[in-house]
Amino acid sequence: MKNIMKRTHMCGVLTSKNIDESVVLNGWVQKRRNLGGLIFCDLRDKTGIVQIVFNDTIPAELFEKADKLRSEYVVGIKGVVKERQSKNIDLATGEIEVFANELTIYSEAETPPIYIKDDDEVSENLRLKYRYLDLRKGKMQKNLTFRHKIAKVTREFFDSEGFTEVETPILCKPTPEGARDYLVPSRVNKGQFYALPQSPQLFKQLLMVSGTDRYYQIAKCFRDEDLRADRQPEFTQIDLEMSFVEVDDVIEVQEKFMKKLFKEIMNTEIELPLPRFAYKEAMERFGSDKPDTRFGFELVSLNEAVKDSEFMVFANALAAGGDVRGIKIDGGADKFSRKDIDKLQDAIKHFGAKGLAWIKIGESETASSISKFFDTQKMKELTDVFNGKSGDLILIVADKAKVVFDSLGFLRRNIAGKLGLLDDNRYELLWVVDFPLFEYDEETGEYSAMHHPFTSPRLEDIPLLDSKPGEVRANAYDIVLNGVELGGGSIRIHDAKLQKKMFEVLGLSDETVQNKFGFLLEAFRYGTPPHGGLAYGLDRLAMLLSGEHSIREVIAFPKNQAAVDMVSDAPSITSEEQLEELGIRIAIED
Repeated sequence: MKNIMKRTHMCGVLTSKNIDESVVLNGWVQKRRNLGGLIFCDLRDKTGIVQIVFNDTIPAELFEKADKLRSEYVVGIKGVVKERQSKNIDLATGEIEVFANELTIYSEAETPPIYIKDDDEVSENLRLKYRYLDLRKGKMQKNLTFRHKIAKVTREFFDSEGFTEVETPILCKPTPEGARDYLVPSRVNKGQFYALPQSPQLFKQLLMVSGTDRYYQIAKCFRDEDLRADRQPEFTQIDLEMSFVEVDDVIEVQEKFMKKLFKEIMNTEIELPLPRFAYKEAMERFGSDKPDTRFGFELVSLNEAVKDSEFMVFANALAAGGDVRGIKIDGGADKFSRKDIDKLQDAIKHFGAKGLAWIKIGESETASSISKFFDTQKMKELTDVFNGKSGDLILIVADKAKVVFDSLGFLRRNIAGKLGLLDDNRYELLWVVDFPLFEYDEETGEYSAMHHPFTSPRLEDIPLLDSKPGEVRANAYDIVLNGVELGGGSIRIHDAKLQKKMFEVLGLSDETVQNKFGFLLEAFRYGTPPHGGLAYGLDRLAMLLSGEHSIREVIAFPKNQAAVDMVSDAPSITSEEQLEELGIRIAIED
């Protein structure tokens, strides 16, 4: 066991102000170069890299020891900071170097399976398998530190606003969405299971019943679902709840939080109040309840213009209660070929769209996939609805409203990306409010809660719960950044009778309600304040603000797309003895 050289500085913080100082550094060898009478060694820690010099003025045994250094050796260095003769402007410490007079090798290293540099271009699975090496990279250390700063600002802000940080249970009761729960068997109560929480929702509402008044938590949550670039089976929420509040009260606090966060983390001033869009307006203008407002291409309704059309695609859509809408791409006529448009048409089939009509406005004539169904005058009327001009491209979808919104919402953002209009250095924050309380499933003929069954309806819409539940608006709100949902929440139901009515509309039996939510309803019998809250996705927030495109880049040890931890090889098979102790047998079907 070697004595530890007590570090005086981190590698990446040394500057010309430290010249002639004696320093002690610890870290990893990035690379070593022997030029005969000189050995250069780049030493790395989480703050950066500094060049170490071993020259022929040091004892021969120290020079020989330095010559044995290899990449990823862990070492301690003592030396004197000197001005660097050949400065490296690409390196933060490029004006200085450290002339070593002591060296301790703490541990040697085999040749690593991946290069420890940001642009190594190694496959993601290899990066995840050797994540402890991948995390040595400067970019990854920067991302972890960035995430830490977000958490630090979060705690400082909510503490200053009178919130109490409270930890809620990890071993919980399975939720109504049980198919997405991770289950944990109980050894003590054989045949029974805990569930890992999808969110702290019920417990934070109990905290409001308890009188905590303002709660927050940076909470670990779990959901067994298919993975995407912005999804993980375990994720982290900035979770909060407040008593005696209405929608405006919650939004006011969150806007102050966003202002502080962007100022301290991004050095960017956010103008308040943030814009608010009702759900209906967001869908009709942007085709999405997560609108990206960094560019135009807003949806335009053609329902009035084509209501008497004999073109059966449009006529059938309107007759079925659907929609005919389009978007205009300024100057897009020359930027998108017929082949490009065909690819866009194939892309929206994923949303159920059967086709994509297009119009290219020319200086003297207009080309269109639907020109044979409309005369010249009618085509001009259609393009005038969009305020179209020469060189513009118009794309139209006719179908059920949901298909139309989803298709055009996708197209406007996809095309903006192709045209380079998605500026990552521009931050467009906004709120979407007045969501529908329920979603209707045409196949089953049943309603489900758009958010969760504890979301309060708008007061003026409560009479519609019996007669027109699909028209009831929720006291719900989402905060959106550049077309991505950062967080969402609602004012909760605190009245027992209204909560019972909510369960009735959802078709939940008394037995089901008691089994799933009995403990919450029991608590509500003893005095419940009006309350509401919100939860942010911390992983997603860190991803967006750091400019990354996958949350795996801001999580220390993420799962891959098969939900596997490549480092520890989890999940894995457990022993028969453990299963027997838990009272579990496994039946695997071929």
